[in-house]
Amino acid sequence: MSRSAGLHLGLVALLAGLQFALPAYHHGMLARVMVLAVYAMGYNLLFGYTGLLSLGHAMFFAAGMYGMGLPVLYLGVPVAAGFVLGVMAAAALALAVGLLALRTIGVAFMIVTLMFAQAGYLVILYFGALTHGDEGLVIPQAVRQVAGLDLSDPHMRYWAAFGLFAAALALTLRLVHTRAGRVLVAIRENSDRAGMLGYDVRAFKLMAVVLSGTFAGAAGAAYGILFGYVGASFAAVPYSIFPLLWVLLGGPGTVLGPFAGTLFMTYLIDITSTLTDAYMLIVGVALVLLTLYARHGLLGLIRERWWRWLP
Repeated sequence: MSRSAGLHLGLVALLAGLQFALPAYHHGMLARVMVLAVYAMGYNLLFGYTGLLSLGHAMFFAAGMYGMGLPVLYLGVPVAAGFVLGVMAAAALALAVGLLALRTIGVAFMIVTLMFAQAGYLVILYFGALTHGDEGLVIPQAVRQVAGLDLSDPHMRYWAAFGLFAAALALTLRLVHTRAGRVLVAIRENSDRAGMLGYDVRAFKLMAVVLSGTFAGAAGAAYGILFGYVGASFAAVPYSIFPLLWVLLGGPGTVLGPFAGTLFMTYLIDITSTLTDAYMLIVGVALVLLTLYARHGLLGLIRERWWRWLP
């Protein structure tokens, strides 16, 4: 077994074991971190591996969430089918947005994705009679059942979040070791040269957008199911900025970086918010220091100095 595979299997085994060791509060926190880490992993495929900076990823997260929540609440669709519908909705939106946004590059791509995300947020508010806008929708405990398993139960919720995270981690690890993954890195480093080598740069970028949006949609649908809430706040600008921060903190272009960044920032906010009302100032200072002294993130720093084999 390679060192990389051993490290990732070790993390999966550790997370599985923590199910039986953590107190209730941290048990719930880690389940939330694992779901949001899947969102960050999707963002990392686009930003960390392909070099495309999006400021509108919340639209894919919200597409998965509402693509699941609306059919479940209004059409009586089972949550398992609702999850699939949410993922499909996010993938379809990512394809449509990618086809349009990839006509631009650089800062223009960033602005276009932000505009699409803001349009999506306004659509959710406009159809408030269905979406309940900022108030949001509650997914009743009675419908959060899959094959007789109650996903509102803390232990089942943890296992479901763990399963989603483990699957996303395996897919990401597999992708970065394939030819397609190496082409994405080549595009990040020099897209013109990748094109000169005969690769269809736009097609690979579109693939990255769709995969990234699909991961985000899966995280959004799972979040709505496991935590029982669907709201417009998840489509707002902060939820487009969060995955960028998580990836930057953990290490862009590393498989485990999104999880490390999500875990670090979630607990940093949680701990500092109990100490002072100005907790975001402390968080901001910590982010600035990490950006200055660990420019490639926590895992990127470890890869540079000690473990160069990290994928």
